[in-house]
Amino acid sequence: MPKRTITVIPGDGIGPSIIDSALKILDKAGCGFEYEFADAGLTALEKHGELLPQRTLDLIEKNRIALKGPLTTPVGEGFTSINVSLRKTFSLYANVRPVNSFKGTQARYKNIDIITVRENTEGMYSGLGQKVSDDGQTAEATSIITRQGAEQITTFAYELARKENRKKITIVHKANIMKSTSGLFLKVAREVSQRYPDITTEEMIVDATCMKLVMNPENFDVIVTTNLFGDILSDLCAGLVGGLGMAPGANIGRDAAIFEAVHGSAPDIAGKNLANPTSVILASIQMLEYLGMSDKAEMIRNAVSAVIEEGDRTTRDLGGTHGTTDFTQAVLERLG
Repeated sequence: MPKRTITVIPGDGIGPSIIDSALKILDKAGCGFEYEFADAGLTALEKHGELLPQRTLDLIEKNRIALKGPLTTPVGEGFTSINVSLRKTFSLYANVRPVNSFKGTQARYKNIDIITVRENTEGMYSGLGQKVSDDGQTAEATSIITRQGAEQITTFAYELARKENRKKITIVHKANIMKSTSGLFLKVAREVSQRYPDITTEEMIVDATCMKLVMNPENFDVIVTTNLFGDILSDLCAGLVGGLGMAPGANIGRDAAIFEAVHGSAPDIAGKNLANPTSVILASIQMLEYLGMSDKAEMIRNAVSAVIEEGDRTTRDLGGTHGTTDFTQAVLERLG
């Protein structure tokens, strides 16, 4: 059989080093991928004069699967978010961010297992209607929620829950205040929930959700919500298990998917061999599961779990004193 080709975007800052770690682990696990590398972010801007070159888009279009390191979009200079552009270009409507407790981390909680399913293309992140008045005194942005978008993401969440034998979905909204946009999302989500009587459904206002996630996170299973709320809640959930270094993300559409580390490019530690590569390794595990390679995914997850639990060559954020290459080597040895 021909090998599957993956588009790899190393990204900025610590991106190239943690992506290199993930690729070595995928290869050691015998995944049999071919890689085509592409640039995006500040690296692309320096090399090609644009943040998202056409060649990168072409490679994603061709291979339909991408593994991506963190990208930097210059702030306050009129540049559109690269991540938002990718999601809209390839209609990657579902952002899936699981968090799981790993023994050996510095996390405050144990036994956390939550998936946040976030609508990825609408709402406040659609970029519509953004303007500032000529006198600089008033700023506006437009949030648009469509029935199609709401039904698509909530159906995705329920299908994911059923596939993974999850028992409960929490629909998170702010329909008590934003009666039009959040109200439509809640209305459609309620309709979708009726098709899944085997899954318990609860509704929760977003601010109450934040409080309850901190107080009793074990009560949550799958969260489905709109774009802005999902961004905030998924970062909060990452904090429950030790931070963004322990949180992967998948952007999934009908015929393409991009898997990524969800943290930033951390330019302050770039090139210093200090970064924890776990987030992008976990993203590669999501990629394997998406491709139906669950045996390889489990193999890598078990190796990473063992390294962290035993504190074997772990990075500083995990309580250790080692760097990216040592951590990677510890995982590779367990895949031997």
